[in-house]
Amino acid sequence: MSETTSKAKELKNALFYKNENAFVKMGAQETEAAYDFCEEYKSFLNEAKTEREAVIKVIELAKANGFSEFRPGTFYTEGDKIWYNNRDKSVILAVIGKRELSDGVRICAAHIDSPRLDLKQNPLVEESDLAMLKTRYYGGIKKYQWTAIPLSLHGVVIKKNGEKVTVKIGEDESDPVFVVTDLLPHLSQEQMKSTMSDGVKGEKLNILVGSRPFDDSDEANNIKLNIMNILHEKYGIVEADFQTAELEAVPAFGARDVGLDRSMIGSYGHDDRVCAYPALMAILDTEKPEYTCITVLTDKEETGSLGNTGLDSSYLKYFIADLAAPAGIDPWTVLSASKCLSADVNSAFDPNYADAFDKNNASYVNRGVAISKYTGSRGKSGASDASAEYLAEIRKILDDAKVCWQTGELGKVDLGGGGTVAKFVAMLNVDVVDIGVPVLSMHAPFEVVGKADIYAAYRAFSEFYKA
Repeated sequence: MSETTSKAKELKNALFYKNENAFVKMGAQETEAAYDFCEEYKSFLNEAKTEREAVIKVIELAKANGFSEFRPGTFYTEGDKIWYNNRDKSVILAVIGKRELSDGVRICAAHIDSPRLDLKQNPLVEESDLAMLKTRYYGGIKKYQWTAIPLSLHGVVIKKNGEKVTVKIGEDESDPVFVVTDLLPHLSQEQMKSTMSDGVKGEKLNILVGSRPFDDSDEANNIKLNIMNILHEKYGIVEADFQTAELEAVPAFGARDVGLDRSMIGSYGHDDRVCAYPALMAILDTEKPEYTCITVLTDKEETGSLGNTGLDSSYLKYFIADLAAPAGIDPWTVLSASKCLSADVNSAFDPNYADAFDKNNASYVNRGVAISKYTGSRGKSGASDASAEYLAEIRKILDDAKVCWQTGELGKVDLGGGGTVAKFVAMLNVDVVDIGVPVLSMHAPFEVVGKADIYAAYRAFSEFYKA
């Protein structure tokens, strides 16, 4: 090798950005730790398929790790661990730090809702000897992906007398499952001429739930009657109770390893439980931090974060205010000095659809947790755009701790884009940047993520809390 060539190679190593496979950098011991961490994550995915189930599981784990329920008006001191349940659909966990709250707090904010099919308020219909439940899809989905797959039904029904009934059908091996039917290819000539978005209409996402009549009479809606009778016998509900219910249809299969090397996980709900779980584990493992640390696991992100359980509401701000009040500290003083990681997923580069990505600015499976300076669409519309100064802070934290990370954006500039909760946190005058796990087949019923990226997310959130 000539001296010139050797000098060029040396300069490339020193000057060029390298985005390498995280398993190479992690080594055997950390790889084993990542695989072990992901086993518990898979269990979490299977137990917490809805935002309500996630809140239940999070509080269960919080209690087991010494957290107590937050009581406004209480003066909390260093090392105290608290949780706050917002309407059973979002939850906050906090560990009180050594510094005064006026020095700010450290926040990791992820969401625990995922795209799904919600039942309409009057869902049960009978048509041509089939009973079906009418739905309205929740979040951005490709409607055709939700046909011909097994579905389970989760949620709550509030009866007229105020009793809350929990529904979960289709997860146990002995349970029945449900399905949205599709048209056979032999008769699909017209359907297949449609665009992919029009091939299955929203009003056709009706869930098949029965075909057996209540008895042999010729009464109208005899099959619907049989379904209602089954529900009444099992849950004590009547048809009008659907109007005061939240019932969600989600895939009835569990999380599975993907690949002969088991380096990936396929599951429903990675977006955004693949960030929520590492953020949860990071706060559970935090002991007497320098700054007070807060993990926010929120609802409604997939529909714009609206509503009183989404982050476009004031519940986080009010929690900070209640936490600071006993010390006589104004909440805006706390927030203005605070820093946040918006823990949300990014799209992973997919070689099958390479034209959708800018290779230089895409995130890749198993190259580490992905930092996205900005979100939004096209000309950064609706974006939260982190400052260079704050990015440099996060970069130093991750590099000093040897956390595998990369940068990435959500596809090519003019193709679309998306948003996260970052902009709502930024509205509180908090420094914030998006950081999360790259996902293949995002918003599909079966998404795929890399195990090295999941573990890198956990390490990133943990190091952020230590800094």
